[in-house]
Amino acid sequence: MKEDLQGLLISLIQNSLKELKLDDNFKDDLSYGFSISTGFGDLSHNLALKLGSLLKKPPLEIAGSVVESLKKNLINNLLEASLKDIRVEGAGFINFYLKDSYFHGQLKGIITEGIDFFRKDLGKNEKIIIEFVSANPTGPLSVAHARQAAVGDSLANCLEFLGFKVQREFYLNDEGNQINILGRSVGLRLKELSGEKIDFPEDHYQGDYIYDIAKIIIEQGLKLNDYSEFSADYILDIIRKELDDFGVKFDCWYSQKELGKSGKIELALEELKKKKYVYVQDGAWWFKSTEFGDDKDRVVIKSDGSYTYLAPDIAYHQDKYDRKFKHLINLWGPDHHGYINRLKASVRAFGHDPETISIIIVQLATIFRDSKPLQMSTRKGQYITLREVLEEVGRDAGRFFFLMRRTSSHLDFDLGVAKKQTSENPVFYVQYAYARISSILKNSAFDINKQEIDLSLLKEKEELELIRKLWYFFYILNVCYKTYDPYMLTVYLQELAEAFHRFYDLHRVLGVEEKLSQSRLALIYGARTVLSLGLDLMGISKPDKM
Repeated sequence: MKEDLQGLLISLIQNSLKELKLDDNFKDDLSYGFSISTGFGDLSHNLALKLGSLLKKPPLEIAGSVVESLKKNLINNLLEASLKDIRVEGAGFINFYLKDSYFHGQLKGIITEGIDFFRKDLGKNEKIIIEFVSANPTGPLSVAHARQAAVGDSLANCLEFLGFKVQREFYLNDEGNQINILGRSVGLRLKELSGEKIDFPEDHYQGDYIYDIAKIIIEQGLKLNDYSEFSADYILDIIRKELDDFGVKFDCWYSQKELGKSGKIELALEELKKKKYVYVQDGAWWFKSTEFGDDKDRVVIKSDGSYTYLAPDIAYHQDKYDRKFKHLINLWGPDHHGYINRLKASVRAFGHDPETISIIIVQLATIFRDSKPLQMSTRKGQYITLREVLEEVGRDAGRFFFLMRRTSSHLDFDLGVAKKQTSENPVFYVQYAYARISSILKNSAFDINKQEIDLSLLKEKEELELIRKLWYFFYILNVCYKTYDPYMLTVYLQELAEAFHRFYDLHRVLGVEEKLSQSRLALIYGARTVLSLGLDLMGISKPDKM
C-alpha cells in the first residue's frame, strides 16, 4: 500500500468527522496531526486534543466517539487488511496498530523498488531556490557558515528527492564597507611588512590570512591602487575550495556588485515609488514597510544618495521571483533575525504571497576541545574555520555533527567525540551499521533478484521493529520537508542503526535454516538501502568496510 496509507487514513478520519458533525469544527490539515507513535501503536493522531480545546470537551470523550466511528467505517475499507486495531490512549490520542503482514509488504516494496519506494513527487518539478552561507569574502568560513552549508545542502538534497527542482545559491556581498575595510587591512599589513610602524585599528581584519594576502602582493610585485578587489577574490577562492571539500556545490554565485551594475536596484525602487510605497523624509528615501507588518519604516536610500543594505536585498529577491522560482528559502544567521519582517514586507509590496518565502534562522555552533569551548572573534581572526574542522574530523563527521540539532537550537560540537572510532561517535555508529551489512551480504553472496524469499518468516520482535523503523523513513522525509530542516535525518539514522545492531546481536543471519536466512538477508538488504539513502541525503560517504 506504500506511502498512500496516510492518505487513506485521512479519508477515513474525514468521513468519521463528517458523520459526527465535527467536520465544521476541525479545519486543520489532518496530515499535520500524524506522528510516529512510540510504544502505543504505529501511528498516532492528535485531532481529539485539538477538538477538545475548540469544543471545551474532554479529548478522551471526543476520541472515543471518533474511534467508534472509524471502526464502523473500516468494514470493507481498503485499510481493513492493514489495520489491526484503533485505540484511544494517553490523554486522548488516537493510535493506529498495523498488522505484521502490512509491514512485510512494505519491506517487499523497499527490496524490489530500492530508494524509489520512498520517492513521493511532492514537488512536481516546482522551482525552489535555497540561498545559504552567503558569507562576505572577508575571511575563511567559520563554523557558523559551515553549519549553514551542511543544513542548506542536505535540505536541498531532500527537496530534490521529493521532486522539487532546486537551485543552490550563494549571495556574494562583494562590495561595500566590509570589502573596503578588508582592502585597508591588507594595505596596513603591507606597510607593516615594509618596516613601517602601524597602529592597527580594532575594527579591521586581523587574522593571519591578511598577512598571507599582503605577502602574495609583495611576492608577485603587484601594483594596486586598491587592495579590496584582489583580497576579496583571493578569499573567495579559499571559500570555494573549502565548500568543495565539504561536499557543497552551488549552482549560482550571485554577485551584489553585478546586481548594482545591472540597474535592477533602480528598477525595483522605481516600482515601489510607482506603488507609492516609498516617501522622502529628511533627504532620505523610506520604504513604507509598516504597511506590511514591519514595526517601523525603513530607509532604502540615505540622504547622501547611497543605498542601505535593504535596497539591493529588495532587488535581489524580486529578481528571484523574476527567475520564476515558486518558493524562496533563505538560511540566515541569528544576527539577521531582525531583518525578516522588512524583507517579507518588500515581498508583499511587490504583490507576492509572503508564504512563498521562508527564512530559516540557523543558530550558532560552539566548538569544544577537551570539554572546553573555543573562543571566536571574526575580526581578530580567532575563530575555528571550516578548514580546521575538515582537517581535524573530516567531512563526514563535520556534516553529521553540524546537523545534529534543530536549526533553531544552538549546537555544541565536540571535536573529540567526532574523532572517536567507537559507538560514542554517531556518524561512526551509522556508517558501521552500513559497513557491517555490506560485509554480511558480500560473504553470503546474496542476490536479491535470484532468491525466493518468504518475508512472513520474519516474526521476531527485533525483526519487526527493524521493519517498522525502515517504514518510518516516509515520515522522516515528510518532517524534513514540512520544517525545512534535515535535522531529523541524524536522529532517524542513529535509531535505524541501533535497531539493526540490536537485531543482529540477537539473531543469526547466516548459519540458520536456509529460508529463514534468506528472509533475514532480505531484511538487512532493505536496511542497507535506507541507510544508503539517508547518508546520501546528508552528503556522507558509505564505506563498505571499516
